[in-house]
Amino acid sequence: MTQQIPSTEPELSGVRNFRDVGGLPTVDGRRVRHGVLFRSGHLAHATEEDTAFLGSLDLHTIFDFRNASDQKLEGPDVELPGVRNVNLPLSDPADGSEFWKMVRDGEIEQLREILGGDKGANRMIASYRTIVTDRTAEHSQVLRALAEDSVPALMHCAAGKDRAGLSIAVTLLALGVEREAIVADYLESNAKHRRYKVRRSDSSSAGYSPEVMELLSPLFDARAEYLTAAFETVEETWGGVDTYLEQGLGITPEIRERLRERLLD
Repeated sequence: MTQQIPSTEPELSGVRNFRDVGGLPTVDGRRVRHGVLFRSGHLAHATEEDTAFLGSLDLHTIFDFRNASDQKLEGPDVELPGVRNVNLPLSDPADGSEFWKMVRDGEIEQLREILGGDKGANRMIASYRTIVTDRTAEHSQVLRALAEDSVPALMHCAAGKDRAGLSIAVTLLALGVEREAIVADYLESNAKHRRYKVRRSDSSSAGYSPEVMELLSPLFDARAEYLTAAFETVEETWGGVDTYLEQGLGITPEIRERLRERLLD
């Protein structure tokens, strides 16, 4: 039976960037099933209404890709009864903590030094490439879990854009989703109501000045060039998606087929 595509997405007031990945087309004419794979920003600020909605999804597993610094800043996810929470940091626990302090404090001279010109975008591109090459064990664990029993699943990081975006993209590659559809879903994170809210510290003198926001924009944008860099890294390192999945992640054709059975219509 074909599920109806929801005409509207839920309005969650405390959770940013939530969406069902269902409906995306594969190269062989199938589609990702609705109600089995979701993505979002962190769940630490979910309201009672948000929590009730998330509880209605019948989730099996929540994959949280935040690190210890993220969790200290934002807080733990709300607890959903009966849902397994798996924390798989896709960056080192201390990575970027001083950097994000600069961001929250709005220290303009330092921000100019590290983000001016193309430095911000290049920082993001390098991060995406590194996650692809250095986090094969984590991506393998996610795909194996989805193939075994972990659906419906929700993947999130802090903003639901980069670490969750890459993990969703890897999952969609394994399912055979069309590359253009993967990029289009990724770019949905740019919608104003989805974007991560920057929490400024009380000591910030610059506030949300145009220059600060311009410097920060590469970090908070979903740009096709970032995801393209990840895809290029797969090609350059493994020669193609199939080899990446089988040799890089240890995902055999049998596991991949179980994954498709669980997640595709």
